[in-house]
Amino acid sequence: MSVVPLAAAGVRLQVAVDAPQHSGISGPLDYLSERLLAPGTLVRVPLGRRELTGIVWPGGAESAGVPLEVHDLRPVGPALDDLPPLSAAWCALVSFTAAYYQRSIGEVALSVLPPALKELDAKQLQARLKKLAKWEAAEVSQPGTPSSPPSLPTLSPAQAEVLAQLDALLLSAGKDGAQAPVLLYGVTGSGKTEVYLRAAEHALQAGRQVLVLVPEINLTPQLEARFGERFAGRRIVAMHSGLTPAQRLKHWLSAHLGQAELVLGTRLAVFASMPRLGLIVVDEEHDPSYKQQDGARYSARDLAVYRAHLEKVPVLLGSATPSLESWQRAQPVSPTAEGRQPATTPAAGQAVLGSGPANAMRGRYRLLKLPERIGGGAMPRVRLFDMNSLERKTGVTTAISAPLLQALRLRLERGEQSLIFLNRRGYAPVLHCGECNWKSECAHCSAYRVFHKGDRTLRCHHCGFTERVPRACPNCGNLDIAPLGRGTERLEEQLAQMLPGARVARIDADSTRLKGSLETQLNAVHAGEVDILVGTQMITKGHDFRRITLVAAVNPDAALFSSDFRAPERLFALLMQAGGRAGRDAAQAARSEMWVQTWHPQHALFQALVKHDFEAFAKSQLAERESAGLPPFAHLALLRAEARTVEAAQAFLEAAALQAQTLPDATHVLVYPPVPMSVARVANVERLQMLIEAGHRVALQRLLAQWIPELHALKRAHKGVLRWAVDVDPLAI
Repeated sequence: MSVVPLAAAGVRLQVAVDAPQHSGISGPLDYLSERLLAPGTLVRVPLGRRELTGIVWPGGAESAGVPLEVHDLRPVGPALDDLPPLSAAWCALVSFTAAYYQRSIGEVALSVLPPALKELDAKQLQARLKKLAKWEAAEVSQPGTPSSPPSLPTLSPAQAEVLAQLDALLLSAGKDGAQAPVLLYGVTGSGKTEVYLRAAEHALQAGRQVLVLVPEINLTPQLEARFGERFAGRRIVAMHSGLTPAQRLKHWLSAHLGQAELVLGTRLAVFASMPRLGLIVVDEEHDPSYKQQDGARYSARDLAVYRAHLEKVPVLLGSATPSLESWQRAQPVSPTAEGRQPATTPAAGQAVLGSGPANAMRGRYRLLKLPERIGGGAMPRVRLFDMNSLERKTGVTTAISAPLLQALRLRLERGEQSLIFLNRRGYAPVLHCGECNWKSECAHCSAYRVFHKGDRTLRCHHCGFTERVPRACPNCGNLDIAPLGRGTERLEEQLAQMLPGARVARIDADSTRLKGSLETQLNAVHAGEVDILVGTQMITKGHDFRRITLVAAVNPDAALFSSDFRAPERLFALLMQAGGRAGRDAAQAARSEMWVQTWHPQHALFQALVKHDFEAFAKSQLAERESAGLPPFAHLALLRAEARTVEAAQAFLEAAALQAQTLPDATHVLVYPPVPMSVARVANVERLQMLIEAGHRVALQRLLAQWIPELHALKRAHKGVLRWAVDVDPLAI
């Protein structure tokens, strides 16, 4: 085959493209351009037989110098010149994410852009930008600025002190190098949101943009309303999965062009392109929803910290129950840890996340506290009810004990609201036949199908397999099949039967499935149209319910003895957040209570909960983690494999373990034998995982970087394996 040289030398560019994972492509690809394109420019490029959108990546542009052969480098296609390039800091954030979480640069870079943006050509982009300009002009002509500025609440002394320290950080943003992340530890109702609002106001006054992250989509509208009320006339956009493709594109462009001054969003918003970023806020920083659970399994909280480090701006992590990792990094440096250095030199950015022994990470964050509720209101009194004693005395047969029922009646008489927390949706977790012991197992998963009484279905919450409830036991024909256990649907029914006339509402993933239903139900609660609110963790965090004086957790014990070492931390945070919904009105705080019905009232977790003592709980948990060699005193990754058979998945993981032992950094890392995941089979796919542990984050990262390319080849040799993935810093093991 004859080779035809190009007529003239061009420019070699590196372009990040979203190549399939199995291709083994981890970095940008080389292309030829007739002209120099700025890094961050979006271009169309050929890849195989397809043409797709790519991003010109920093560090790869150079003159070809000599004529190149046509088959050496393929030419780039049209560039979206009307769109300002993505910034160097944005590209650096993506590069770090890809390296740290062991994914390709192109996969991360393209997956965090609006899908509609990747489908536009230059002419379509021009039309979109014209529409956006008209939208902006219309908003400016009718800014909605109130006739008088909104009256601001008086700050508590603690709030004023926190803001004074944040102001000092904002003044030095971008000038004095990277700043220490700020952990704002404030009890529920202490006014953390007001601190966010004031800090955002100061950043906006300095001409900067503000990024505010929330853990879940259902918290975005109410926070957006708070910010919209405070900053009428300012451009505020939301970024979350509930937006239409057109909305997501419009909001992204508004932020990228510097028109949007405030961006509120869930974890994906950490990648929002913001050229004048001046402040990052991460609300409820402890929440596990910040961890992506598929694709690039990144932590938006950790990336927010790294992004602030890159852009030299303050990052504010707020929580009433901080994650133990953040809490550890905010503790004073102990004398024995002073001067201690990590055994290996951290790569760029890894020192921000922590690279060595956890004691060496102490003092990395600045700790600011809001120890009291606004108005001096008391925290709700926590009462533990020993279900062992109640069972002996009264023969408890429902989730609502006699004392709790009486407490609910008292609130009804006083016109107050109550919240009942049960973190299990559906009517009952399983249907059961007493004759032959049949249970409603899923045919495709190693799990039970949940009984939903409203539509008379048995539904698997893992694969979605749904069937009508059988008239009789499918195994023996017994007509008497009964629900075992309770979910929120059954609890709602029981409360309506026990308290006739009470207005009972339920908020969970089933009752809020329709668009707008969550907002409607929350508005009813705020308006006083609900007496008793039943729900899952959706109702326990972030909501400012002013009329609730009683919160009851009716079945919290399941997490106490979980094999997952993080389960107690999550449970404590959940219960603290749930209890924080009570007594938010200072006038009612003195008589507000949280009731916990438990079979283990002497457990240390509940004893700390009674005292609202997060610090004691964190200290005990960190001591347990240190003795067991668990995070933050060790660094973990999981290698997961999915296959049609257990044998295929296990063979792949065992071969991977043998391969890891041959790598140069294997001596610093411990690889455990493969085990089934907590739900071992989903949709007829068997799932196994293998834990990798290291004392230093850098040692773990080096091993993974050496191992990943080998795993691609290993997968090709094990035809029975459908998928494999590495999860760095997993939340559950």
